Amino acid sequence: MVAVNSTMLPLGTPAPAFHLPDTQGNVVSLEAFDGARAYVVMFICNHCPYVRMLRREIAQLASEYQDKGVALVAINSNDVENYPDDSMDNMRDEVAQQGYSFPYCQDETQDVAKAYRASCTPDFYVFNHERLLVYRGQFDDARPGNGINVTGSDLRAALDAVLDDEEIPDDVQKPSIGCNIKWKPGQEPDYFRK
Repeated sequence: MVAVNSTMLPLGTPAPAFHLPDTQGNVVSLEAFDGARAYVVMFICNHCPYVRMLRREIAQLASEYQDKGVALVAINSNDVENYPDDSMDNMRDEVAQQGYSFPYCQDETQDVAKAYRASCTPDFYVFNHERLLVYRGQFDDARPGNGINVTGSDLRAALDAVLDDEEIPDDVQKPSIGCNIKWKPGQEPDYFRK
């Protein structure tokens, strides 16, 4: 398990467009959620222990904030040939087991991960109603083995600020830490750090 930090895409960046298949056979894009009060794009996967410890709380947070007008989309960009636990079939199982109420999409080409400069799973991005980046980073301070309870406090604080039309404090903008995205051989982006 190699832990890496998020690259911290610059605040104010417009949300990169994508059109990706989800576990239900739909093609998902942010445009499908026009009118959302905020948008969360998260890079997750099935096998990463950093994601596995958060997934119940991710499902809970999603349920709460979708009721407040927030659109959430999860993207799995891992190389499924070398990491079959992250296959679309296993993603379908993950949605059913965890009760995800948001689309869980596969980024087979890994182009979307590169557009977001995503480095790790999990990696969270919050965009305001204009689809401009206002938060990127961690879910909370919990990590495998550190004894901190999973609450989603950082992501919740960011979403609450966006929904209240408030600035997100700089001290909340902490990089996420997790397993590196499993890039296909030869497809590693220029920002990839081992």
